[in-house]
Amino acid sequence: MPTTGNYFHLHLVSDSTGETLITVARAVAAQYANVTAVEHVYPLVRSQKQLDRVLDEIEEAPGIVLFTLLEKDLVGRLEAKCRDINIPSLSIIGPVMQLFEAYLGAATTGRVGAQHVLNAEYFKRIDALNYTMMHDDGQHVEGLEEADVVLVGVSRTSKTPTSIYLANRGVRTANVPLVPGIPLPHQLEALKKPLVVSLHATPERLIQVRQNRLLSMGADTPNDDYIDRQAVADEVAYARKLSAKFSWAQLDVTRRSIEETAAAVLKLFTDRQRQRLAE
Repeated sequence: MPTTGNYFHLHLVSDSTGETLITVARAVAAQYANVTAVEHVYPLVRSQKQLDRVLDEIEEAPGIVLFTLLEKDLVGRLEAKCRDINIPSLSIIGPVMQLFEAYLGAATTGRVGAQHVLNAEYFKRIDALNYTMMHDDGQHVEGLEEADVVLVGVSRTSKTPTSIYLANRGVRTANVPLVPGIPLPHQLEALKKPLVVSLHATPERLIQVRQNRLLSMGADTPNDDYIDRQAVADEVAYARKLSAKFSWAQLDVTRRSIEETAAAVLKLFTDRQRQRLAE
């Protein structure tokens, strides 16, 4: 189907939360800079009645249809409708499931939302999130030794969002700000178990982010040390000096998204765990 202007309709139909669909669809759509996907997300579609509403909306706004449905009757109806109105449809997990079945020689259980069961892994993530929220921005430093990862860095190096992202992956993460003139918590200096990662960015990037932060807060402090070029450069130098002194892992986040930063930290964490197991 041709696009309308510079956009097209993208229908995402799931019998669970739809997170898998959204992630895959956005990863592909991001490759097309000149056209925008208008997302229609339909989570928890598990009955014929729920599917009826979806089919009506697809017919009203034809476009690409991606789905993660396990119920064969629902899949059949959805695919038949798409054929009738001449639009493309694709099961995101279907080909992967077929590959698994062929390799393992066994059929799937067909459990809807099986990846979201309340198992030990789920409660591990909840525990990690609770820990991370309690140990954000230098709070409760007496509990830092209980962390898996401790992120340090000057203001606006994405410590908090990266910590939350890691916690959602089950990694207990604390973060501590590095501020010139303010002594480090002695607990941070004496850590043995956690991986400490120092997040860095160029002064130019920090100034840009901090200026945007001040504007969003309605602050009127253009000459504040917070965005002064020399002051920010001194902060960066101070952070790097501490990192070298304590042999912290260092990560430049200047051009990294939160997801990319978290992935890099996870790799450092995994490598460290493997090294310790080998010792």
